[in-house]
Order: sequence, then structure tokens, then C-alpha cells
Amino acid sequence: RYDPTIMSETLEPSEITVVREFLEALQASDTGRALELLSPAVVYQNVPLPPARGIRAVEKQLLGLQRLFTGFEVVHHNIAANGSTVLTERTDVLCLGPVRGAFWVCGTFEVHDGKITLWRDRFDFVDFFLSFARGAVLALVKAFGGRGTPST
Repeated sequence: RYDPTIMSETLEPSEITVVREFLEALQASDTGRALELLSPAVVYQNVPLPPARGIRAVEKQLLGLQRLFTGFEVVHHNIAANGSTVLTERTDVLCLGPVRGAFWVCGTFEVHDGKITLWRDRFDFVDFFLSFARGAVLALVKAFGGRGTPST
């Protein structure tokens, strides 16, 4: 009889574990750990932008994003593996000071020998920009405490 309460992380395919560890490292702003999980020949692409090819190009993008945004969070909705391919459905949250932009992302990862060789994220740019507009409004409401004057 199947009992989901006895499932453990040890039953999770190693490719999924690598992807989870990678996203957790990004969430913790641990770029060094994230880079350790990438193949030297990794390809990273936010579709439809051009891909970054190679670990140094990906490192440059990650460090640039870290300088621009003050925080990053991941909310996993679904994650599945088929051999070396891992698919994620998640909400990514980027913080820019008090403004939080939360938007839907579908990610495709290829994992070989414990290293990510492909990382491709797809998201709707309109949703991305609207998430920051919503976040700005919420930050203003919070800053003014809903009373029309700045909170102290």
C-alpha cells in the first residue's frame, strides 16, 4: 500500500536534488555554491533573451542580478524529472528594496554527472513587469500604513 507520509528525500531522483540545491543556493545568495553545481560548459537562458554560454558568462549574469536585486525567493509548485531533464513550475520573487515582484516561471534543467549543463527559464515579461507594479503599490500602502501618511 502506498503511503506518501513515508516518502523521504532519498527517494527523490538525484537530478531533482541538484536542481533544488542550486535554487536554494541562489535563494541564500550563495553564488559560489550555485556555481559549484554548474558544468563549466553550462548554457543559461531566460527565454527569449540570448543564452549565456559557459560558467563565467553565467557567473557574470548571476552577480549582476545580485547587485541589482536585494533578494530572491523560490516557491516550488511542481518539480519532475525524466532522466537527466528536470522541469520546474515555480514562483520566483525578486526584491528591489521594499518592492517584491512575484511571477510564474517554468524552468528546464539538464543535469549530467551531478552538474547542471542547461538552465532555461521561461516567464511572461508582462507578468514580470506587472508583478513589480503590484509590489510597488503594496510597498507604498505598507509605508503609508493605509492612512495616507507615512508610518512611523
